[in-house]
Amino acid sequence: MRPKYLTEEAINAFINAALAEDVGDGDHSSLASVPKGITQKARLLIKDEGILAGMEMAERILRYVSPSMKIEVLIKDGEPVKYGDIAMLIEGDAQAILKAERLLLNCMQRMSGIATHTRELMQLIEGTGTRLLDTRKTTPNFRLMEKWAVFIGGGTNHRYGLFDMIMLKDNHVDYAGGITKAVQATQTYLKETGRDLRIEVETRNLEEVKEALAVGGVDVIMLDNMSPAEMKEAVALVNGQCDTEASGGITKDTIRAAAESGVDFISVGALTHSSKSLDISLKAY
Repeated sequence: MRPKYLTEEAINAFINAALAEDVGDGDHSSLASVPKGITQKARLLIKDEGILAGMEMAERILRYVSPSMKIEVLIKDGEPVKYGDIAMLIEGDAQAILKAERLLLNCMQRMSGIATHTRELMQLIEGTGTRLLDTRKTTPNFRLMEKWAVFIGGGTNHRYGLFDMIMLKDNHVDYAGGITKAVQATQTYLKETGRDLRIEVETRNLEEVKEALAVGGVDVIMLDNMSPAEMKEAVALVNGQCDTEASGGITKDTIRAAAESGVDFISVGALTHSSKSLDISLKAY
């Protein structure tokens, strides 16, 4: 099922803003050196190993700059790639290809790195029933691409922004005067404003887990920086009354143990803030 945030309006707005940033009043390198109106070919060359992501975005960028661009997709989003693979063949206006090149590659390299990292962590928790979540730790103005890449890699998107879910983190709880007050105030706010949003509460210890359960009306309890043993105990306390999410410094070395504690979700900020980009290039032929 396609994520709701991938609307035509959002994708086109991103491409328009990104091209405006890069092109400004013109790609003068191409305008100066490449004859206007000539048709040329290019191929998308993979120079790394991982999971490919951003192919659909690459097509959209190319057709945005030139609707008549001929594109042949050889490898689809979510498929594994290796050094030497050719993912796409392109034929069209030479100046348009050059105009789109850097934006296309910036998106694909970053997205493929995130999708690869996501797939690696997914494999480490395979069979546990735990789902892998991303976070809001994304690059400003690039969240659309980064969350899309997590989705392509097999992960589950958490809330998109501050507007589509209530998450009461430690600072919210401290500012509100505790979990009970924070949750009760949130429930009043939702009722008064007529909003239907899920409520998640961050807990730092088992006592806070008990408090979150006692106040009621919480959809997800986050277990922040807890050991696998503490997570397992927290899951037993929750006993299916709501979902549980493990969070806080979870790495490839610790993710399996976290998943085996029985949590429903594990969120990993590193998916979007620390993934290594794949090496991809666009070459004339």
